[in-house]
Amino acid sequence: MARLLQLENRGVIRLSGPDGRSLLQGLITNDVDKIDAETAVYAGLLTPQGKFLFDMIIVADGEDLLLDVEAALKSDLMRRLMMYRLRAAVEIIDEPSNVWALFDGEPEHGVSYPDPRHKSLHKRIISADNPAPEAEALTYGDYEQRRIRHGVPDGSRDMAVEKYFWLETGAEKLNGVSFTKGCFVGQELTARMKHRMALKKQLVPFKIVGNAQEGDTIITDNGKTAGEIRTVSNGYALAYFRLEHCEAKLMVNGCPTSVLANSE
Repeated sequence: MARLLQLENRGVIRLSGPDGRSLLQGLITNDVDKIDAETAVYAGLLTPQGKFLFDMIIVADGEDLLLDVEAALKSDLMRRLMMYRLRAAVEIIDEPSNVWALFDGEPEHGVSYPDPRHKSLHKRIISADNPAPEAEALTYGDYEQRRIRHGVPDGSRDMAVEKYFWLETGAEKLNGVSFTKGCFVGQELTARMKHRMALKKQLVPFKIVGNAQEGDTIITDNGKTAGEIRTVSNGYALAYFRLEHCEAKLMVNGCPTSVLANSE
């Protein structure tokens, strides 16, 4: 049975005009040429040092591009895109549509696309009103549990702005970066981290026993700080974690916790 949830923390930006794709192609971490009406891409807009500023899922709507973005950062992202626009022939529009998550079904209308980050998140739809009126309600808790269990961050709730490197967010595993498309903001350091450095920290899904909240610290059995909890739902948490401690015995608030062995 189809289940539907409006993602109230997401918003939409429309890029309209012949230079919309070329504007994004030089800025974001993924390849805009892959985008069509049925294929969305996940991407980040980074600082020049390769650190997270904004993430987005981008899909085509005719000749336009729709950016599925974090609602709280939408105005900031629009200002940033306008700064980069210069004389490009593109309109950057605050689109009054909603973003929906749909599990196990097809929408009746709207722009729909498989979530490019992980197949378990099924489809997303951009539509001003309910795109699947016959669907049952998908609870926010169920959506959050699945998202967290598969290591999918939720914008700045999980990724600290201007602090986490893009590859530390799991972006490569989540199809959020292209190493063949050419230049983008932060490309040099991102490529260097891919080819020359081993990641020391990363967003990692955990199984939680007991109570854990955002900001709680993960501690090893010998008292070392191993990570910080970001978001939590139904016994699972996403944490910014020091990978050197993967094999250690770990605790949160005195209760045992463990890295999920397989988040596929």
